[in-house]
Amino acid sequence: DRSQAHSLLQSGTEISIKNLRPVARVWTVVLLLGTCLLYCARVAMPICAVSMAEQFNWSKRESGMVLGSFFWGYCFTQVFGGYVSDRVGGEKVLLLSAAAWGAMTAFTPILAHFCSQPIFSMTLARFLMGLLQGVHYPSLASLCSQKVVESERGFLMSTVGSGSYLGTLVIGGAGSLMLDLYGWESVFYVSGLLSVLWAYCMWKYLLKGEGPIITLESLGSGGSQSKLSKRHWLRLFKQPAVCAVIITHLCTASTFFTLLSWLPTFFKDTFPDAKGWVFNVIPWLVAIPSSLFSGCLSDHLISQGFDTASVRKLMQFFSMGVSSVFTLLLCSTTTFPWAVAFVSATMGLTTFSHSGVSVNVQDLAPSCAGALFGVMNTCGAFSGVLMVYFSGYLIEATGSWASVFALITTVNLLGLCTFLAFAEARRTREDVGG
Repeated sequence: DRSQAHSLLQSGTEISIKNLRPVARVWTVVLLLGTCLLYCARVAMPICAVSMAEQFNWSKRESGMVLGSFFWGYCFTQVFGGYVSDRVGGEKVLLLSAAAWGAMTAFTPILAHFCSQPIFSMTLARFLMGLLQGVHYPSLASLCSQKVVESERGFLMSTVGSGSYLGTLVIGGAGSLMLDLYGWESVFYVSGLLSVLWAYCMWKYLLKGEGPIITLESLGSGGSQSKLSKRHWLRLFKQPAVCAVIITHLCTASTFFTLLSWLPTFFKDTFPDAKGWVFNVIPWLVAIPSSLFSGCLSDHLISQGFDTASVRKLMQFFSMGVSSVFTLLLCSTTTFPWAVAFVSATMGLTTFSHSGVSVNVQDLAPSCAGALFGVMNTCGAFSGVLMVYFSGYLIEATGSWASVFALITTVNLLGLCTFLAFAEARRTREDVGG
């Protein structure tokens, strides 16, 4: 199975779960585990930030500077990571980046203790983490568009995407335990070394010890992939379906990022006596099966003969339309159980975008899906941070959480209307011609 998977990746043949189920299953599990570890390494710093701030005497502003520096690095490598993946193969970029950010995570405590100014070394370390992790999702999109048939992309992307929720859960539970028992350093050591081990196992057993080297020649030639010139890129961005994908992803990423950042504060302000683990864990427990279900449902509908574009739009309707109903219900929530239920429903339905807009980019432009997804993710990350800041301003100005939930709903509906009006699933002429 492993040698078969390797030969498939080398030749660029599409993996079909129906014909090569064991091969596809191995890769799906490996990529799910990789995304889980990506989030374990990413969330290690937020979990340890309070302990580190106490040890190194950081102010709130300094802690915010360390945590925020990840985002700036994350934005810079999205397009580059997708571009390189389209040319040399997403599996190579995934492998090299995982080895690098895994090592960086494991070395973080050493950098903190042996640098005379920990605030600077930690800010730089988080910025580099952002740079290295920024290539992960664009390379996944590139890998999926090149190796997986259209009717099975929803399941793969939603399964691998659920790794982010699983990773957040794992590091939230196990990380908090390690933090209490062995100190904050242990969280970085364990998550970093496990990530390096994952990269080694992927290289050794799935790629058979070959292929992690990216040469300048391979970047220059790029085989049959990503031959789009600047002229073709401009034509691509003039396509309404491509613009719709970018705008919709920008909206869904902004609202998700805002909910992720402000929900813990909402619960602490509104229900001060509530237990933190309840509202930090239950929504993610709902999100994992919801993400898997959306992938199975979308692939089943396409295999039954339903139009691909209509299925993508249906998934996005659940993700942005139905979830907004539960977001608005939070405005008038008076009890803690109902608030947790509405937030869980919101987060669970939001995961349907893995089978909607996130996969649609691979339908439209498979030869440059990685680079295009990088553009989408860069826009989403920048707009997300701006919306988080603006939400904080709204809370201070109005003194009401209803204004934030209304903003989230408005942005969601804007993205949904754009997607419903302009989204397609046919490969663009520019991608075929390029």
